[in-house]
Amino acid sequence: MQEIERKYLTADEEWRKEVSCSMRIAQGYLCSHRVTARVRICDDRGILTFKTKSRDGGLSRFEWERTIPLGVAERLLARCNGVVDKVRHIVEYEGHTFEVDEFKGENEGLIVAEVELSSRNEEVTLPAWCGEEVTGIGCFYNSFLSKMPFKRWKK
Repeated sequence: MQEIERKYLTADEEWRKEVSCSMRIAQGYLCSHRVTARVRICDDRGILTFKTKSRDGGLSRFEWERTIPLGVAERLLARCNGVVDKVRHIVEYEGHTFEVDEFKGENEGLIVAEVELSSRNEEVTLPAWCGEEVTGIGCFYNSFLSKMPFKRWKK
């Protein structure tokens, strides 16, 4: 499946007023070279995902995802060098679903909103709380954050 998404930093906290649901996510990376292999625990489900590198500036990439037993996900996550801890908030806005990731732990202070699109040319109306676009900027990928957490960035 082709994943097409755009990422934005949040400009303020107004998105919190529109959250329809939230879930806790812990995820780690088994490898992240030409293909990224990610293991995730989302609430009480284990998920294994493979993603290819983007060839169009980070806008789209191939993604394959399957549910795996929770115990297997826990064992795999324990073998990852870094784990990203976050709460994902779902916000509906003008026909699009925004996933607002509020990072915890070593990435505390970083909040990124993603919106998935059906095509590269799809128009999306951004809510006022969306700030700077960070699509395709490597340091905002979770795989990077697992190795170089936000709190260690020079500001």
